[in-house]
Amino acid sequence: MTNTNFLIAAEIAHKVTEGTLAATDVIETTLGRIARRDPVLNSFTAVTADRARARAGAIDAARRAGQGLGPLAGVPFAVKNLIDIAGLPTVAGSRINRDHPPAKADATLVTRLERAGAILVGALNMGEYAYDFTGENAHDGAAHNPHDPERMTGGSSSGSAGAVAGGLVPIALGSDTNGSIRVPASFCGIFGLKPTYGRLSRAGSFPFVSSLDHLGPLARCTADLALAYDAMQGPDPYDPVCVDQPIEPAVERLDAGIAGLRIAAATGYFRAGAGPEALAALDHVAAALDARIQIELPEAARARAAAYVISTAEGATLHLERLRTRAADFDPDVRDRLIAGALVPAPFVQQAQKFRRWFRDEVLKLFDQVDAILAPATPCTAPLIGQKTLVLDGTEVPLRPNIGLYTQPISFIGLPVVAVPVVLGDALPIGVQIIAAPWREDVALRIAHDLETRGIVHAPRPPA
Repeated sequence: MTNTNFLIAAEIAHKVTEGTLAATDVIETTLGRIARRDPVLNSFTAVTADRARARAGAIDAARRAGQGLGPLAGVPFAVKNLIDIAGLPTVAGSRINRDHPPAKADATLVTRLERAGAILVGALNMGEYAYDFTGENAHDGAAHNPHDPERMTGGSSSGSAGAVAGGLVPIALGSDTNGSIRVPASFCGIFGLKPTYGRLSRAGSFPFVSSLDHLGPLARCTADLALAYDAMQGPDPYDPVCVDQPIEPAVERLDAGIAGLRIAAATGYFRAGAGPEALAALDHVAAALDARIQIELPEAARARAAAYVISTAEGATLHLERLRTRAADFDPDVRDRLIAGALVPAPFVQQAQKFRRWFRDEVLKLFDQVDAILAPATPCTAPLIGQKTLVLDGTEVPLRPNIGLYTQPISFIGLPVVAVPVVLGDALPIGVQIIAAPWREDVALRIAHDLETRGIVHAPRPPA
């Protein structure tokens, strides 16, 4: 059996396509690795072994028959368990959804990845109903950070980040409403892409806040991120916000370089409260890119507050009947936040939406001056599991709501972001956001790839 430990997706696909590596060997190795490592990491909630073996056998047979294989041929992937997998209930990290019947069909993005040759191996742990930044699930247990199992993965795409960082799969899908791809990518030291709102289909996923929800990939390198992203692009009539934008192949542009790109570093709100590791990582990346422009997003603190109002109110509306009939089956922390959201006065939500339009217009004006903006992904490295507070600017504050300090103002207006991992000295990894204008994922990916190629950012391997 071939050792595919920490192989990247592009390498696996190349070897499977040329016949030097069988897809069945890739899957058997992957399933064995999950069986050995996941009891510690707690990334998976379901493993689709029979399906994966059947799919791998079909890919090997197609290669032997001389048929063309896709760009992700034989590549294992897994998805956050709010994404539909035919034959499994879509639990969305909850107890209540376990009573639901199994999904009748795969989500659109699962179908598109498999069409490109990838092989689904399972469903991944997550924060209940995606309303979480820690990765501590009350029903399935906390996901554990591969770099230190005593620490959080971040959430809510906790299992997605843990599985990729721990070498269980090269690609995973997560969701991001207020930071749920970028926060765990930062804590686990991997790459994550939150695309433009409406770029990738959400059809076949359990919603949290429909007006803020995104789906996107996590991976150990930019090439894999771009491969997965390209395979999933395209409009979808089953998601009304997944619009018919021109498909922009990211893989073809990764090596285009960054000459001529105007890159700025966010200041003001995005430096206030950041811990020393977050500031050091931001400054390290900014220096490597010669990003001398400093730019301030107007009213970013108010944008975060408005994002909270919309998230909690819209999320509560979705769950009202469950709150009425099965309140005891919620994670108490999630339940209490949703109940609070149900009490938010309607004029507050209307004002938040009005501000949202203003904020988007003002931020888009900044992209007349620059092509990308750098900002911290999280204010700190991964906290300990069970930790309840965080020190920001010398003040102790609740940890859970403040982990997304720097991600919420960005997803609030749907901008595309690549989170890149920075490792300085012996410190734990921490992420930096590369924020681009709407529909310019290619710009953020090019910058990330340039940094990775020069060794400025990389996904570190965790201890054995």
